[in-house]
Amino acid sequence: MNQTIENLKSRRSIRKFKDEQISDEELKIILETATYAPTGRGAQSPKIVVIQNPETIKEFSEWNRSYFPTEMPEDMDPFYGGKTLLIVLADSEFPTYIEDGSSVLTVIVNAAHAIGVGSCWIHRARDEFASQKGKDLLKKWGIPESYEGIGHVVLGYPDIDAPKPLPRKKDYIHYID
Repeated sequence: MNQTIENLKSRRSIRKFKDEQISDEELKIILETATYAPTGRGAQSPKIVVIQNPETIKEFSEWNRSYFPTEMPEDMDPFYGGKTLLIVLADSEFPTYIEDGSSVLTVIVNAAHAIGVGSCWIHRARDEFASQKGKDLLKKWGIPESYEGIGHVVLGYPDIDAPKPLPRKKDYIHYID
């Protein structure tokens, strides 16, 4: 089977990482690949924020947990101990910004898997960056307020075996005459 197809079919979300930072070279490959994600009219509306400072990741983890729809245990890390946190933002002035950001997130997780780095796409970035705290961070980072949070990805070396895939649902595909 084609390696790209095999990678797309075998990628899984990793929810436990080794206490080790990914290499700069691996990060560079993942980020560069993500810049080739398809975007509406090729406009490249997203931005990728890279965070590797453990204290900053911990702050984002606590912030993310506060938006979880049900009570999350205090010792639960919604970023699963990942040592690199990527935040994908996209410019809401583009009509396809949500799709553009989601495309970037998809390429990130698949590029990571292709080179042996584990990843997990985490939600709630939209809530975070819609808040005043989020808007203040955008300003501090020099990113226009029109950018909205689309999602996070944590990266690291897996400390567990990849979960087995769930069976595909029977009505996933519909052919129409």
